[in-house]
Amino acid sequence: MAQAADPLPADVLRLVVADDHRLFRESLVSGLRDTARFEVVGEAADGEEAVAMCAALGPDIILMDIGMPRLNGVAAATRITAASPATRVVILSMHSEKRFVEAALAAGVSGYLLKDISMGDLASALDIVAAGATCLSGEVAGRAVLAESGDADPRRAQAPLTTREREVLQLIAEGMSLKEIAAHLGLSVKTVETHRRQIMDKADTFTVAGLVRYALREGVTTLDRE
Repeated sequence: MAQAADPLPADVLRLVVADDHRLFRESLVSGLRDTARFEVVGEAADGEEAVAMCAALGPDIILMDIGMPRLNGVAAATRITAASPATRVVILSMHSEKRFVEAALAAGVSGYLLKDISMGDLASALDIVAAGATCLSGEVAGRAVLAESGDADPRRAQAPLTTREREVLQLIAEGMSLKEIAAHLGLSVKTVETHRRQIMDKADTFTVAGLVRYALREGVTTLDRE
């Protein structure tokens, strides 16, 4: 499951690592810095910081989690691929379900890997991305194939969230009011209300608590913070 892209010319790949779990991020950065092929030029603790760091540093690749505060990984990937097209986005997540992979690929990522990957396999995957291909972890690719063959859980047939809906849902789950969300995203309150209604329809819930549970289930946000 790969698509062609121009190979990266650099012998040493410049990386940014974005993950809100500090211990995991520091361990990952330490492992990457032990490999001469990679230079970690920045670390981000949330999606907004990841977008800004890519714009400022222009890394070859950003390794990014999905469930991050302020801006989730899918929404951040959408912004990065639009504003910093020279940077390739690789998702490194604990979520292997098809809906997460589809949302990430729709956002323009170049890879989707699982967090249980070994450092050796991660290095190989990054080299594949650098060579111009899209790289998926074996388990991720296998589940996608099962889903396409009709063996997927029928409960997953709900309409997917759009990138904007994921942004609004994350901010709702993180406790922002509609007025605060409107100001944060540069939208009218009425538009935010429309997005909330559409999200509730897709989530089949009519309460904020239900939306929070839905956000956690969809990997839009996480309560596991430092």
